Amino acid sequence: MEKTTQPLTGTHSDTASQHDQPKFIPVVVEQTFNAPVSKIWKAITDKNQMKEWYFETMDTFKPEVGFETEFNVHANNRDYLHKWRVTEVEPEKRITYIWTFGGYDGEWAVTFELSTENCNTKLTLTALGIESFPPDNPDFSRESCTEGWNHFIRYRLKEFVNKE
Repeated sequence: MEKTTQPLTGTHSDTASQHDQPKFIPVVVEQTFNAPVSKIWKAITDKNQMKEWYFETMDTFKPEVGFETEFNVHANNRDYLHKWRVTEVEPEKRITYIWTFGGYDGEWAVTFELSTENCNTKLTLTALGIESFPPDNPDFSRESCTEGWNHFIRYRLKEFVNKE
């Protein structure tokens, strides 16, 4: 089992004291699926399945600590170069990656955590660090982030899992 945890980096000075660092409030989205953990794990870590419900423009992904990928998404008349670096993997339990956008300050840690509940699988997505992105861009607002994650997890992923 490969497991490593790395804190958010690049958002604060390494010499900043604890009390100077901003407080991040996570965005949390939960969804329960009538499917085994293995099926949900594959949907959130297999690049071919991820392209169907998550990001069509993502060409590569591996659930391995240290793996990095980038892909472009055009939204609201802007291009957003998504850059991901996998920082934690516990197969069929948890995966975390650091997510940045080329040309924009900020980064967040996105964690997908799976658990079993009464023969169902509960997915808890936690996105931490939205406050580190430019506040003058509405695409980086807490509202936009929350809306986006709800759409991906509660609609797109749920629809994908149910059709399989």
